[in-house]
Amino acid sequence: MKTFLQAVLSLSLLWLAPEGLAQQVLKLSTTTSTENSGLLNYLLPAFESQSGLKVQVISVGTGKALELAKNGDVDVTLVHARPAEDQFVAQGYGVERRDVMYNDFIIVGPASDPAGIKGTKDVLTAFRKIVQVKARFISRGDNSGTDQMEQAYWKKAGVKPEGDAYVSAGLGMGEVLNMAAEMKGYTLTDRATYVAYKARTGLVIAVEGDPAMFNPYGIIAVNPARHKGVNFNGAMQLIRWITSDAGQKRIAAFRVEGQQLFYPGAAQR
Repeated sequence: MKTFLQAVLSLSLLWLAPEGLAQQVLKLSTTTSTENSGLLNYLLPAFESQSGLKVQVISVGTGKALELAKNGDVDVTLVHARPAEDQFVAQGYGVERRDVMYNDFIIVGPASDPAGIKGTKDVLTAFRKIVQVKARFISRGDNSGTDQMEQAYWKKAGVKPEGDAYVSAGLGMGEVLNMAAEMKGYTLTDRATYVAYKARTGLVIAVEGDPAMFNPYGIIAVNPARHKGVNFNGAMQLIRWITSDAGQKRIAAFRVEGQQLFYPGAAQR
């Protein structure tokens, strides 16, 4: 009975808490790569300790992350699809977009390399070879930043796998890497998630180093003029911190298996 009464009292205090306490939560939508790689678990405790805010992370594909921000379901978004980000801001849904960091996309696949693309430096040539030999390709298929980039590559290559050779998963990057390993297929991935999943998948890098595979990340506050209830002050605190010298140095210091996965990209203001 004592435990029950304590639970009721705790719930009552939550309901009666002043509005100011609720504003201590900052809702962040972000791409799966920042979560799957472990970057946010490394970055956010330092920010939370300094700011007094508790960051609630919603990790989804970039398309969904921007949709959550568009609907005012989050306060700030950290994504990697520059054309979609620019459109989001131009339509008045976001403000104060800043460059944060960058890494790159890579094509990974089985060590047997059925398409013979290992060492290729041109992503479009590699995509054409994959189609030519009817090798299997696993796609995110979720309108994420990676998926949007992949579709742009297929369009520029002028070809695309058909039938069983193309699997549109509708899943996050980690799950797609696992699928590619199980199905002995290729996939396009950000380097950070690949490194985090490398040991469990056994996939190898087939294509890297093409300038067209550059992968920049940006952070955007939800426009308070569109959604009055958003925590705009908290969003700006995170934006200022992650683009500050302290935030950028912490991004540069993040390692998985000794490898740097993200590089500072903020233009200081």
